Amino acid sequence: MKNNYSYIGIALIILVFGIIFVPKIVNRIKDGATVEKDRMNIEGTERNKKLLFIKINGKARSVPEFLFTNQDSLEISNIDFKGKVTVMEFFFASCPTICPVMNRNMRTLDDEFHERDDFAIASFTIDPENDTPKALKEYAERYGVKSLNWHFLTGDLEKIHALSNTGFNIFAGINPEVAGGFEHQGYFALIDKNGFIRSRKDNHGNPKIYYQGTDEKEVAMLKEDIKNLLEEE
Repeated sequence: MKNNYSYIGIALIILVFGIIFVPKIVNRIKDGATVEKDRMNIEGTERNKKLLFIKINGKARSVPEFLFTNQDSLEISNIDFKGKVTVMEFFFASCPTICPVMNRNMRTLDDEFHERDDFAIASFTIDPENDTPKALKEYAERYGVKSLNWHFLTGDLEKIHALSNTGFNIFAGINPEVAGGFEHQGYFALIDKNGFIRSRKDNHGNPKIYYQGTDEKEVAMLKEDIKNLLEEE
Protein backbone atom coordinates (compact mmCIF):
# COMPACT_ATOMS: atom_id res chain seq x y z
CA MET A 1 0.00 0.00 0.00
CA LYS A 2 2.88 2.38 0.88
CA ASN A 3 4.43 1.76 -2.53
CA ASN A 4 1.15 2.68 -4.20
CA TYR A 5 1.06 5.98 -2.31
CA SER A 6 4.66 6.67 -3.41
CA TYR A 7 3.80 6.06 -7.07
CA ILE A 8 0.76 8.32 -6.76
CA GLY A 9 2.94 11.06 -5.19
CA ILE A 10 5.52 10.86 -7.97
CA ALA A 11 2.79 10.94 -10.60
CA LEU A 12 1.30 14.08 -9.02
CA ILE A 13 4.72 15.81 -9.00
CA ILE A 14 5.24 15.00 -12.68
CA LEU A 15 1.73 16.23 -13.50
CA VAL A 16 2.24 19.53 -11.67
CA PHE A 17 5.62 20.05 -13.37
CA GLY A 18 4.00 19.45 -16.75
CA ILE A 19 1.16 21.86 -16.09
CA ILE A 20 3.40 24.68 -14.82
CA PHE A 21 6.66 24.44 -16.74
CA VAL A 22 6.07 22.68 -20.07
CA PRO A 23 3.91 25.51 -21.55
CA LYS A 24 6.62 28.03 -20.59
CA ILE A 25 9.33 25.97 -22.25
CA VAL A 26 7.21 25.56 -25.39
CA ASN A 27 6.54 29.30 -25.55
CA ARG A 28 10.21 30.15 -25.17
CA ILE A 29 11.12 27.79 -27.97
CA LYS A 30 8.40 29.28 -30.18
CA ASP A 31 9.66 32.84 -29.76
CA GLY A 32 13.29 31.74 -30.03
CA ALA A 33 14.35 32.90 -26.55
CA THR A 34 15.78 29.57 -25.44
CA VAL A 35 17.60 28.92 -28.69
CA GLU A 36 19.16 32.39 -28.88
CA LYS A 37 20.15 32.64 -25.22
CA ASP A 38 21.69 29.18 -25.15
CA ARG A 39 23.53 29.82 -28.38
CA MET A 40 24.99 33.06 -27.04
CA ASN A 41 25.95 31.58 -23.66
CA ILE A 42 27.43 28.33 -24.94
CA GLU A 43 28.92 29.33 -28.27
CA GLY A 44 29.36 33.09 -28.01
CA THR A 45 32.87 33.25 -26.62
CA GLU A 46 34.20 30.38 -28.72
CA ARG A 47 32.45 31.65 -31.85
CA ASN A 48 34.25 34.98 -31.64
CA LYS A 49 37.58 33.62 -30.41
CA LYS A 50 38.71 33.44 -34.03
CA LEU A 51 38.02 36.87 -35.47
CA LEU A 52 37.07 37.31 -39.10
CA PHE A 53 39.04 39.12 -41.77
CA ILE A 54 37.06 41.79 -43.59
CA LYS A 55 37.23 40.82 -47.25
CA ILE A 56 36.58 42.80 -50.42
CA ASN A 57 36.28 40.65 -53.56
CA GLY A 58 37.71 37.76 -51.59
CA LYS A 59 40.80 39.67 -50.46
CA ALA A 60 41.43 40.53 -46.82
CA ARG A 61 41.26 44.29 -46.35
CA SER A 62 44.23 46.01 -44.76
CA VAL A 63 44.78 49.56 -43.56
CA PRO A 64 45.85 51.77 -46.50
CA GLU A 65 49.17 53.56 -46.45
CA PHE A 66 49.17 56.91 -44.67
CA LEU A 67 51.59 59.45 -43.23
CA PHE A 68 50.38 62.07 -40.74
CA THR A 69 51.64 64.07 -37.75
CA ASN A 70 50.82 63.22 -34.16
CA GLN A 71 50.30 65.38 -31.07
CA ASP A 72 54.06 65.42 -30.43
CA SER A 73 54.73 66.69 -33.97
CA LEU A 74 56.19 63.32 -34.97
CA GLU A 75 55.48 61.78 -38.37
CA ILE A 76 53.50 58.56 -37.96
CA SER A 77 52.65 56.10 -40.75
CA ASN A 78 50.74 52.86 -41.04
CA ILE A 79 54.10 51.07 -40.72
CA ASP A 80 54.42 52.31 -37.13
CA PHE A 81 51.43 50.16 -36.17
CA LYS A 82 52.78 46.89 -37.55
CA GLY A 83 53.29 44.38 -34.78
CA LYS A 84 50.59 46.07 -32.71
CA VAL A 85 46.89 45.38 -32.25
CA THR A 86 45.39 48.79 -33.00
CA VAL A 87 42.04 50.51 -32.64
CA MET A 88 41.43 53.34 -35.12
CA GLU A 89 38.79 56.07 -35.11
CA PHE A 90 37.89 59.35 -36.82
CA PHE A 91 36.91 62.32 -34.66
CA PHE A 92 37.55 66.06 -34.14
CA ALA A 93 38.51 67.86 -30.97
CA SER A 94 35.72 70.47 -31.00
CA CYS A 95 32.99 67.87 -31.67
CA PRO A 96 30.05 68.65 -29.35
CA THR A 97 28.14 65.41 -29.88
CA ILE A 98 29.50 61.87 -30.21
CA CYS A 99 33.27 62.39 -29.98
CA PRO A 100 33.41 63.01 -26.22
CA VAL A 101 31.50 59.76 -25.66
CA MET A 102 33.72 57.89 -28.11
CA ASN A 103 36.93 59.05 -26.49
CA ARG A 104 35.73 58.41 -22.96
CA ASN A 105 35.08 54.85 -24.13
CA MET A 106 38.42 54.77 -25.95
CA ARG A 107 40.04 55.88 -22.71
CA THR A 108 38.78 52.64 -21.08
CA LEU A 109 40.80 50.72 -23.69
CA ASP A 110 43.81 52.88 -22.92
CA ASP A 111 43.35 52.18 -19.20
CA GLU A 112 43.21 48.43 -19.90
CA PHE A 113 46.09 48.05 -22.35
CA HIS A 114 48.37 51.11 -22.03
CA GLU A 115 51.22 49.11 -20.49
CA ARG A 116 51.48 46.81 -23.52
CA ASP A 117 53.96 47.60 -26.28
CA ASP A 118 51.89 45.56 -28.75
CA PHE A 119 48.74 47.69 -28.44
CA ALA A 120 48.07 51.12 -29.95
CA ILE A 121 45.31 53.61 -30.72
CA ALA A 122 45.10 55.94 -33.73
CA SER A 123 42.66 58.85 -33.63
CA PHE A 124 42.50 60.73 -36.94
CA THR A 125 41.04 64.24 -36.81
CA ILE A 126 38.65 65.13 -39.61
CA ASP A 127 39.19 68.83 -38.80
CA PRO A 128 42.95 69.20 -39.31
CA GLU A 129 42.78 72.96 -39.90
CA ASN A 130 41.86 73.52 -36.25
CA ASP A 131 43.31 70.32 -34.78
CA THR A 132 46.98 71.19 -34.90
CA PRO A 133 49.53 69.04 -33.05
CA LYS A 134 49.41 71.57 -30.19
CA ALA A 135 45.59 71.39 -30.02
CA LEU A 136 45.67 67.60 -30.11
CA LYS A 137 48.32 67.53 -27.36
CA GLU A 138 46.01 69.58 -25.14
CA TYR A 139 43.12 67.30 -26.06
CA ALA A 140 45.12 64.17 -25.11
CA GLU A 141 46.07 65.74 -21.78
CA ARG A 142 42.44 66.65 -21.12
CA TYR A 143 41.45 62.99 -21.54
CA GLY A 144 44.26 61.75 -19.34
CA VAL A 145 45.87 59.61 -22.03
CA LYS A 146 48.39 57.23 -20.48
CA SER A 147 49.79 55.33 -23.45
CA LEU A 148 52.70 56.53 -25.55
CA ASN A 149 51.07 54.49 -28.31
CA TRP A 150 47.84 56.54 -28.49
CA HIS A 151 48.47 58.81 -31.46
CA PHE A 152 46.19 61.75 -32.31
CA LEU A 153 46.89 62.34 -35.98
CA THR A 154 46.48 65.40 -38.18
CA GLY A 155 47.45 66.31 -41.72
CA ASP A 156 45.97 67.11 -45.12
CA LEU A 157 42.16 67.26 -44.94
CA GLU A 158 41.55 65.56 -48.28
CA LYS A 159 43.91 62.70 -47.43
CA ILE A 160 42.32 62.13 -44.02
CA HIS A 161 38.80 62.21 -45.44
CA ALA A 162 39.87 59.83 -48.21
CA LEU A 163 41.32 57.47 -45.61
CA SER A 164 38.02 57.53 -43.72
CA ASN A 165 35.57 57.37 -46.62
CA THR A 166 37.49 55.19 -49.07
CA GLY A 167 40.08 53.43 -46.96
CA PHE A 168 37.70 52.36 -44.19
CA ASN A 169 34.26 53.14 -45.65
CA ILE A 170 33.55 55.13 -42.49
CA PHE A 171 31.73 58.31 -43.47
CA ALA A 172 33.24 61.69 -42.64
CA GLY A 173 32.41 65.01 -44.26
CA ILE A 174 31.99 68.76 -43.88
CA ASN A 175 28.46 69.93 -43.12
CA PRO A 176 28.03 73.52 -41.89
CA GLU A 177 24.44 72.78 -40.92
CA VAL A 178 25.28 70.28 -38.15
CA ALA A 179 26.75 70.97 -34.73
CA GLY A 180 30.51 71.38 -35.01
CA GLY A 181 30.49 71.69 -38.81
CA PHE A 182 31.42 68.06 -39.49
CA GLU A 183 29.46 64.83 -39.54
CA HIS A 184 30.88 61.35 -39.19
CA GLN A 185 30.17 57.83 -38.02
CA GLY A 186 31.28 56.90 -34.54
CA TYR A 187 32.94 53.59 -35.38
CA PHE A 188 36.03 51.96 -33.93
CA ALA A 189 38.03 49.77 -36.32
CA LEU A 190 40.03 46.82 -34.97
CA ILE A 191 43.33 46.12 -36.70
CA ASP A 192 45.54 43.07 -36.13
CA LYS A 193 49.33 43.03 -35.84
CA ASN A 194 49.70 42.56 -39.59
CA GLY A 195 47.56 45.56 -40.49
CA PHE A 196 44.37 43.68 -41.42
CA ILE A 197 40.92 44.85 -40.36
CA ARG A 198 39.33 42.23 -38.13
CA SER A 199 35.88 41.68 -36.65
CA ARG A 200 33.74 39.30 -34.64
CA LYS A 201 30.59 37.68 -36.04
CA ASP A 202 27.15 39.04 -35.33
CA ASN A 203 24.26 36.85 -34.17
CA HIS A 204 23.65 35.73 -37.76
CA GLY A 205 27.24 34.67 -38.41
CA ASN A 206 28.11 37.73 -40.53
CA PRO A 207 31.09 40.00 -39.85
CA LYS A 208 30.26 42.89 -37.57
CA ILE A 209 32.96 44.92 -39.38
CA TYR A 210 33.14 47.88 -36.95
CA TYR A 211 32.28 48.55 -33.31
CA GLN A 212 30.03 51.45 -32.30
CA GLY A 213 32.27 53.68 -30.22
CA THR A 214 29.39 55.31 -28.36
CA ASP A 215 27.97 52.00 -27.11
CA GLU A 216 29.50 50.63 -23.91
CA LYS A 217 28.37 47.07 -24.69
CA GLU A 218 30.07 47.16 -28.08
CA VAL A 219 33.21 48.59 -26.51
CA ALA A 220 33.15 45.69 -24.02
CA MET A 221 32.98 43.30 -27.02
CA LEU A 222 35.88 45.16 -28.58
CA LYS A 223 37.91 44.78 -25.40
CA GLU A 224 37.39 40.99 -25.53
CA ASP A 225 38.40 40.89 -29.18
CA ILE A 226 41.54 42.93 -28.54
CA LYS A 227 42.58 40.34 -25.97
CA ASN A 228 41.97 37.57 -28.51
CA LEU A 229 44.12 39.30 -31.14
CA LEU A 230 46.87 39.94 -28.64
CA GLU A 231 47.01 36.17 -28.07
CA GLU A 232 47.25 35.36 -31.78
CA GLU A 233 50.63 34.27 -33.10
